[in-house]
Amino acid sequence: MAGHGYETGRLNLPFVGISTFGKRDYVADWDKIEADIAVMGAPFDSGTQFRGGARFGPRSVREASTLFSFGHAGAYDHEDDATYLGPEVTIVDIGDADIVHTDTGRSHANIETGVRAMLAAGALPVVIGGDHSVNIPCIRAFAENCAEKGPIHIVQIDAHLDFVDERHGVTQGHGNPMRRAAEKDYVSGITALGIRNVSSTAKDGYDAARAMGDDFLSVRQVRKLGTEGVLGRIPEGARIYVTIDIDGFDPSIAPGTGTPSHGGFLYYEVLEILQGIAKRHEVVGIDLVEVAPDYDPSGTTPILAAQILLNFLGFIFHARSTR
Repeated sequence: MAGHGYETGRLNLPFVGISTFGKRDYVADWDKIEADIAVMGAPFDSGTQFRGGARFGPRSVREASTLFSFGHAGAYDHEDDATYLGPEVTIVDIGDADIVHTDTGRSHANIETGVRAMLAAGALPVVIGGDHSVNIPCIRAFAENCAEKGPIHIVQIDAHLDFVDERHGVTQGHGNPMRRAAEKDYVSGITALGIRNVSSTAKDGYDAARAMGDDFLSVRQVRKLGTEGVLGRIPEGARIYVTIDIDGFDPSIAPGTGTPSHGGFLYYEVLEILQGIAKRHEVVGIDLVEVAPDYDPSGTTPILAAQILLNFLGFIFHARSTR
């Protein structure tokens, strides 16, 4: 029984120990990040317009991620005949950005600091929210990186366009992030997938999105195009930042979110698009937001979030090793 990764080290089952992401090492000092991937929580949900609770998203996704921490030799996928996230790929959990209750500015600034630290260390930043407003400081953190390496294109998985400019003075809430991103000169465009039905963005927001380079598709439009058709709409050679709002999935598989919207994606629809992105593009950053675990007593939603992240990270680093 050699070569399976259990010969040395603790068995370290999912229900044992402290719940870091994937049971990987915790790094408290952000000046000492040495890893291929760094994961940070952004437990901020003061940007919500309806149900709160996404502040508990990072904790729940970390705990759910322990389900996928068996063994020490990565995860073998028989369909792809590939081992993902083996020992050659290093992942660390750097904890959470400090959140100051009711203070969006300071909380966002602390999130931005964390993303900048991950980028400075050469790690792929992965941020777990929190509401979708946490994307705003994540994208701000890329200013220097893009000045050096070129612009980024955002791929958004979401039920809502999130392109509101301002509403009663609010410009940094969870309905604003894609508008704020589109305003950056280092964001070359946005491909938004899953946008559907009753949305938080009015028609003028959709008109502005089109004018500012946002290409958006509903779930039904994505299904008609198919994975290859969708991938063909993403600019060739673009550096990709992926933002995943869990409400992009159907509430039948992801009920634990503040703004559920029926008619959403199923698991493999999103997974195949993400795998295609990983094969075709350099992925430079990821956030996953709006998991609000208290609305899902079954725990299915954080498990979905953890599974999507770990699979996507596996695809990214497998593709890097085979290029």
